[in-house]
Amino acid sequence: MSEDQALADGPDVYWFVGGPLDGRVDTREPSDPAPGTVRYVHLHEGPKIVHHYDLHEVAGHGGEYRLREPDPDEAG
Repeated sequence: MSEDQALADGPDVYWFVGGPLDGRVDTREPSDPAPGTVRYVHLHEGPKIVHHYDLHEVAGHGGEYRLREPDPDEAG
């Protein structure tokens, strides 16, 4: 089996770029569609911090979740 065939038969791979999830990798079965946006809520002693990641498809199987720039109206 070639490397291309092995990749085609395996799970889809999604990686996170930026923010607190930077460098994390998520895998999903090809039959399990990935959400277009991932919401990550950071809870700690202070106020909660919400980050949004938007899916950017890449050639092949999977994609890249990139940190969404904060909305200027929501900036404190």
